[in-house]
Amino acid sequence: MALVVICGQPCSGKSTAAKCLSEALNESECKQTVRIIDETLFHLDRNQSYANMPAEKNLRGVLRSEVDRSVSRDNIIIVDSLNSIKGYRYELWCLARAAGIRYCVLYCDVEEAECRKWNEERREKGEAAYNDAIFEDLVRRFEKPDRRNRWDSPLYELWPHKDGVEKSSDAIADVVSYLTKRVDSKSRDVKILQPTIATQNMRFSEANSLYELDRATQEVINAIVEAQSQATGGPLGGICIGQGLPSIDISRSVGLPELRRLRRTFIKLTGQTSLSGRPPPSDADSAKRMFVDYLNRELGTSA
Repeated sequence: MALVVICGQPCSGKSTAAKCLSEALNESECKQTVRIIDETLFHLDRNQSYANMPAEKNLRGVLRSEVDRSVSRDNIIIVDSLNSIKGYRYELWCLARAAGIRYCVLYCDVEEAECRKWNEERREKGEAAYNDAIFEDLVRRFEKPDRRNRWDSPLYELWPHKDGVEKSSDAIADVVSYLTKRVDSKSRDVKILQPTIATQNMRFSEANSLYELDRATQEVINAIVEAQSQATGGPLGGICIGQGLPSIDISRSVGLPELRRLRRTFIKLTGQTSLSGRPPPSDADSAKRMFVDYLNRELGTSA
Protein backbone atom coordinates (compact mmCIF):
# COMPACT_ATOMS: atom_id res chain seq x y z
CA MET A 1 0.00 0.00 0.00
CA ALA A 2 2.87 2.40 0.70
CA LEU A 3 6.61 2.93 0.72
CA VAL A 4 8.18 5.25 3.29
CA VAL A 5 11.78 6.30 2.74
CA ILE A 6 13.55 7.58 5.84
CA CYS A 7 16.66 9.62 5.19
CA GLY A 8 19.13 11.73 7.11
CA GLN A 9 22.72 12.11 8.15
CA PRO A 10 24.41 9.20 9.95
CA CYS A 11 23.30 9.04 13.61
CA SER A 12 20.40 11.42 13.12
CA GLY A 13 17.72 9.29 14.77
CA LYS A 14 16.41 7.48 11.68
CA SER A 15 16.05 4.05 13.30
CA THR A 16 14.20 5.56 16.26
CA ALA A 17 11.91 7.37 13.84
CA ALA A 18 11.29 4.16 11.88
CA LYS A 19 10.40 2.28 15.05
CA CYS A 20 8.07 5.03 16.28
CA LEU A 21 6.37 5.25 12.89
CA SER A 22 5.89 1.49 12.80
CA GLU A 23 4.35 1.49 16.27
CA ALA A 24 2.12 4.45 15.46
CA LEU A 25 0.84 2.74 12.32
CA ASN A 26 0.16 -0.50 14.18
CA GLU A 27 -1.81 1.43 16.81
CA SER A 28 -3.85 3.26 14.16
CA GLU A 29 -6.70 1.89 12.11
CA CYS A 30 -4.18 0.68 9.55
CA LYS A 31 -4.97 -2.89 8.47
CA GLN A 32 -1.84 -3.38 6.40
CA THR A 33 1.27 -5.20 7.60
CA VAL A 34 4.05 -2.78 8.55
CA ARG A 35 7.62 -3.88 7.87
CA ILE A 36 10.97 -2.16 8.36
CA ILE A 37 13.81 -2.91 5.93
CA ASP A 38 17.26 -1.92 7.15
CA GLU A 39 20.89 -3.08 7.28
CA THR A 40 20.38 -5.16 10.43
CA LEU A 41 17.86 -7.29 8.56
CA PHE A 42 20.80 -8.69 6.58
CA HIS A 43 23.31 -8.58 9.47
CA LEU A 44 25.39 -5.97 7.64
CA ASP A 45 28.04 -4.03 9.55
CA ARG A 46 27.72 -0.29 8.94
CA ASN A 47 31.46 0.34 8.67
CA GLN A 48 32.07 -2.54 6.29
CA SER A 49 29.03 -1.57 4.22
CA TYR A 50 30.34 1.98 3.70
CA ALA A 51 34.07 1.18 3.64
CA ASN A 52 34.32 1.79 -0.12
CA MET A 53 32.11 2.50 -3.11
CA PRO A 54 31.68 -1.15 -4.25
CA ALA A 55 30.57 -2.17 -0.74
CA GLU A 56 28.18 0.78 -0.54
CA LYS A 57 26.78 0.01 -3.97
CA ASN A 58 26.24 -3.60 -2.92
CA LEU A 59 24.41 -2.47 0.22
CA ARG A 60 22.06 -0.26 -1.76
CA GLY A 61 21.46 -3.10 -4.20
CA VAL A 62 20.58 -5.54 -1.41
CA LEU A 63 18.15 -3.09 0.18
CA ARG A 64 16.60 -2.10 -3.16
CA SER A 65 16.06 -5.75 -4.14
CA GLU A 66 14.34 -6.46 -0.83
CA VAL A 67 12.12 -3.41 -1.28
CA ASP A 68 11.27 -4.53 -4.81
CA ARG A 69 10.25 -7.98 -3.53
CA SER A 70 8.24 -6.54 -0.65
CA VAL A 71 6.24 -3.61 -2.03
CA SER A 72 2.61 -4.42 -2.64
CA ARG A 73 -0.85 -3.05 -1.97
CA ASP A 74 -1.14 -5.20 1.14
CA ASN A 75 1.66 -3.77 3.27
CA ILE A 76 3.56 -0.65 4.28
CA ILE A 77 7.32 -0.79 3.82
CA ILE A 78 9.62 1.53 5.79
CA VAL A 79 13.16 1.80 4.41
CA ASP A 80 15.41 2.67 7.34
CA SER A 81 18.81 3.57 5.92
CA LEU A 82 20.83 6.68 5.06
CA ASN A 83 19.10 6.94 1.67
CA SER A 84 21.39 9.91 1.22
CA ILE A 85 21.82 9.79 -2.55
CA LYS A 86 19.02 11.48 -4.49
CA GLY A 87 19.50 9.10 -7.40
CA TYR A 88 18.89 6.18 -5.05
CA ARG A 89 15.75 7.79 -3.66
CA TYR A 90 14.59 8.17 -7.25
CA GLU A 91 15.09 4.42 -7.78
CA LEU A 92 12.96 3.67 -4.72
CA TRP A 93 10.32 6.11 -5.97
CA CYS A 94 10.28 4.20 -9.28
CA LEU A 95 9.63 0.94 -7.39
CA ALA A 96 6.66 2.56 -5.65
CA ARG A 97 5.35 3.90 -8.95
CA ALA A 98 5.67 0.50 -10.61
CA ALA A 99 3.69 -1.05 -7.73
CA GLY A 100 1.01 1.66 -7.87
CA ILE A 101 1.21 2.59 -4.17
CA ARG A 102 1.63 5.66 -1.95
CA TYR A 103 5.07 7.08 -1.32
CA CYS A 104 6.59 9.62 1.03
CA VAL A 105 9.92 10.68 2.55
CA LEU A 106 10.54 11.23 6.26
CA TYR A 107 13.63 13.38 6.78
CA CYS A 108 15.46 13.45 10.13
CA ASP A 109 16.97 16.94 10.07
CA VAL A 110 19.84 17.16 12.59
CA GLU A 111 22.90 19.41 12.58
CA GLU A 112 26.16 17.70 11.70
CA ALA A 113 27.69 18.57 15.07
CA GLU A 114 24.89 16.78 16.91
CA CYS A 115 25.15 13.73 14.66
CA ARG A 116 28.89 13.62 15.33
CA LYS A 117 28.24 13.88 19.07
CA TRP A 118 25.68 11.09 19.03
CA ASN A 119 28.06 8.88 17.05
CA GLU A 120 30.82 9.41 19.64
CA GLU A 121 28.42 8.65 22.49
CA ARG A 122 27.43 5.39 20.85
CA ARG A 123 31.04 4.41 20.45
CA GLU A 124 31.74 5.15 24.12
CA LYS A 125 28.80 2.95 25.12
CA GLY A 126 30.05 0.11 22.94
CA GLU A 127 27.08 0.44 20.59
CA ALA A 128 27.21 0.30 16.79
CA ALA A 129 28.94 3.46 15.56
CA TYR A 130 30.69 4.76 12.47
CA ASN A 131 34.45 5.12 12.17
CA ASP A 132 35.46 8.78 12.05
CA ALA A 133 36.68 8.65 8.43
CA ILE A 134 33.52 6.91 7.22
CA PHE A 135 31.30 9.24 9.22
CA GLU A 136 32.93 12.36 7.73
CA ASP A 137 32.70 10.93 4.22
CA LEU A 138 29.00 10.16 4.59
CA VAL A 139 28.29 13.61 6.01
CA ARG A 140 30.11 15.26 3.11
CA ARG A 141 28.22 13.29 0.44
CA PHE A 142 24.74 13.62 1.92
CA GLU A 143 22.20 15.07 -0.53
CA LYS A 144 19.40 16.78 1.34
CA PRO A 145 15.89 15.96 0.11
CA ASP A 146 14.02 18.69 -1.74
CA ARG A 147 10.22 18.64 -1.78
CA ARG A 148 10.30 20.09 -5.30
CA ASN A 149 11.62 16.73 -6.52
CA ARG A 150 8.87 14.19 -7.17
CA TRP A 151 10.99 11.46 -5.55
CA ASP A 152 11.26 13.56 -2.36
CA SER A 153 7.57 14.43 -2.19
CA PRO A 154 5.56 14.49 -0.07
CA LEU A 155 8.34 15.35 2.40
CA TYR A 156 7.85 15.26 6.16
CA GLU A 157 10.55 16.79 8.35
CA LEU A 158 11.46 15.61 11.82
CA TRP A 159 13.88 17.40 14.19
CA PRO A 160 15.07 14.71 16.64
CA HIS A 161 17.60 16.93 18.43
CA LYS A 162 15.21 19.82 19.01
CA ASP A 163 11.92 18.01 19.57
CA GLY A 164 12.90 14.39 20.21
CA VAL A 165 11.22 11.46 18.45
CA GLU A 166 7.93 10.07 19.74
CA LYS A 167 5.00 8.21 18.26
CA SER A 168 3.06 11.42 18.81
CA SER A 169 5.58 13.67 17.02
CA ASP A 170 3.87 15.96 14.51
CA ALA A 171 5.77 14.65 11.50
CA ILE A 172 5.07 11.01 12.40
CA ALA A 173 1.40 11.80 13.01
CA ASP A 174 1.25 13.50 9.60
CA VAL A 175 2.84 10.48 7.91
CA VAL A 176 0.37 8.11 9.59
CA SER A 177 -2.51 10.32 8.46
CA TYR A 178 -1.19 10.41 4.90
CA LEU A 179 -0.70 6.65 4.73
CA THR A 180 -4.03 5.67 6.25
CA LYS A 181 -6.35 8.31 4.81
CA ARG A 182 -9.13 6.86 2.71
CA VAL A 183 -8.92 7.93 -0.92
CA ASP A 184 -12.03 8.88 -2.85
CA SER A 185 -12.99 11.21 -5.68
CA LYS A 186 -12.68 14.26 -3.40
CA SER A 187 -9.20 13.44 -2.09
CA ARG A 188 -6.58 15.89 -3.29
CA ASP A 189 -3.87 15.67 -0.65
CA VAL A 190 -3.09 11.95 -1.08
CA LYS A 191 -1.19 10.89 -4.18
CA ILE A 192 -1.10 7.26 -5.27
CA LEU A 193 1.61 6.73 -7.83
CA GLN A 194 0.42 5.27 -11.11
CA PRO A 195 2.58 2.76 -13.01
CA THR A 196 3.52 3.73 -16.55
CA ILE A 197 3.64 1.39 -19.53
CA ALA A 198 7.43 1.36 -19.21
CA THR A 199 7.44 0.25 -15.57
CA GLN A 200 4.70 -2.30 -16.14
CA ASN A 201 6.60 -3.85 -19.04
CA MET A 202 9.82 -3.87 -17.05
CA ARG A 203 8.30 -5.68 -14.09
CA PHE A 204 6.41 -8.12 -16.31
CA SER A 205 9.52 -8.97 -18.27
CA GLU A 206 11.64 -9.46 -15.17
CA ALA A 207 9.03 -11.54 -13.38
CA ASN A 208 7.70 -13.69 -16.20
CA SER A 209 9.73 -13.64 -19.40
CA LEU A 210 12.78 -15.50 -18.14
CA TYR A 211 10.58 -18.19 -16.60
CA GLU A 212 8.51 -18.57 -19.78
CA LEU A 213 11.62 -18.60 -21.95
CA ASP A 214 13.31 -21.24 -19.82
CA ARG A 215 10.25 -23.48 -19.68
CA ALA A 216 9.32 -23.13 -23.36
CA THR A 217 12.81 -23.84 -24.71
CA GLN A 218 13.11 -26.89 -22.46
CA GLU A 219 9.81 -28.23 -23.83
CA VAL A 220 11.14 -27.83 -27.37
CA ILE A 221 14.33 -29.72 -26.46
CA ASN A 222 12.25 -32.49 -24.87
CA ALA A 223 10.13 -32.78 -28.03
CA ILE A 224 13.23 -33.15 -30.21
CA VAL A 225 14.77 -35.79 -27.94
CA GLU A 226 11.49 -37.73 -27.83
CA ALA A 227 11.08 -37.59 -31.61
CA GLN A 228 14.63 -38.81 -32.18
CA SER A 229 14.21 -41.67 -29.75
CA GLN A 230 11.05 -42.82 -31.52
CA ALA A 231 12.71 -42.57 -34.91
CA THR A 232 15.47 -44.96 -33.73
CA GLY A 233 17.99 -43.58 -36.16
CA GLY A 234 15.59 -43.32 -39.10
CA PRO A 235 14.84 -40.14 -41.06
CA LEU A 236 13.07 -37.36 -39.21
CA GLY A 237 10.28 -35.36 -40.75
CA GLY A 238 9.02 -32.09 -39.33
CA ILE A 239 8.73 -32.28 -35.56
CA CYS A 240 5.46 -30.73 -34.41
CA ILE A 241 5.54 -29.00 -31.03
CA GLY A 242 2.05 -27.60 -30.93
CA GLN A 243 -0.92 -26.36 -32.93
CA GLY A 244 -0.24 -23.13 -34.73
CA LEU A 245 3.51 -23.38 -34.16
CA PRO A 246 6.17 -24.00 -36.82
CA SER A 247 7.68 -27.47 -37.11
CA ILE A 248 11.30 -28.27 -36.41
CA ASP A 249 13.03 -29.38 -39.60
CA ILE A 250 16.30 -31.22 -38.99
CA SER A 251 17.90 -33.74 -41.32
CA ARG A 252 20.36 -35.29 -38.90
CA SER A 253 20.50 -36.62 -35.38
CA VAL A 254 21.31 -33.91 -32.86
CA GLY A 255 22.76 -34.91 -29.51
CA LEU A 256 21.53 -33.56 -26.20
CA PRO A 257 24.79 -31.67 -25.45
CA GLU A 258 24.47 -29.74 -28.73
CA LEU A 259 20.81 -29.00 -28.07
CA ARG A 260 21.64 -27.70 -24.61
CA ARG A 261 24.40 -25.52 -26.03
CA LEU A 262 22.04 -24.05 -28.63
CA ARG A 263 19.44 -23.43 -25.94
CA ARG A 264 21.90 -21.56 -23.71
CA THR A 265 23.07 -19.45 -26.63
CA PHE A 266 19.50 -18.62 -27.66
CA ILE A 267 18.54 -17.52 -24.12
CA LYS A 268 21.66 -15.36 -23.90
CA LEU A 269 21.02 -13.74 -27.29
CA THR A 270 17.38 -13.11 -26.42
CA GLY A 271 18.41 -11.34 -23.21
CA GLN A 272 20.88 -9.13 -25.08
CA THR A 273 18.24 -8.28 -27.68
CA SER A 274 15.76 -7.23 -25.00
CA LEU A 275 18.26 -4.73 -23.62
CA SER A 276 18.86 -3.03 -26.94
CA GLY A 277 15.64 -3.50 -28.86
CA ARG A 278 12.42 -5.48 -28.73
CA PRO A 279 11.33 -7.02 -25.40
CA PRO A 280 11.79 -10.74 -24.72
CA PRO A 281 8.87 -13.10 -25.41
CA SER A 282 6.25 -12.82 -22.71
CA ASP A 283 4.38 -16.09 -23.35
CA ALA A 284 5.28 -19.72 -24.02
CA ASP A 285 4.08 -19.87 -27.63
CA SER A 286 6.07 -16.79 -28.63
CA ALA A 287 9.19 -18.21 -26.97
CA LYS A 288 8.73 -21.58 -28.70
CA ARG A 289 8.21 -19.94 -32.08
CA MET A 290 11.38 -17.88 -31.74
CA PHE A 291 13.41 -20.86 -30.52
CA VAL A 292 12.21 -23.11 -33.35
CA ASP A 293 13.13 -20.45 -35.92
CA TYR A 294 16.56 -20.21 -34.31
CA LEU A 295 17.06 -24.00 -34.34
CA ASN A 296 15.97 -24.29 -37.94
CA ARG A 297 18.51 -21.65 -38.95
CA GLU A 298 21.35 -23.09 -36.89
CA LEU A 299 20.76 -26.76 -37.64
CA GLY A 300 19.92 -26.10 -41.25
CA THR A 301 23.26 -24.41 -41.93
CA SER A 302 25.17 -27.10 -40.06
CA ALA A 303 23.45 -30.03 -41.72
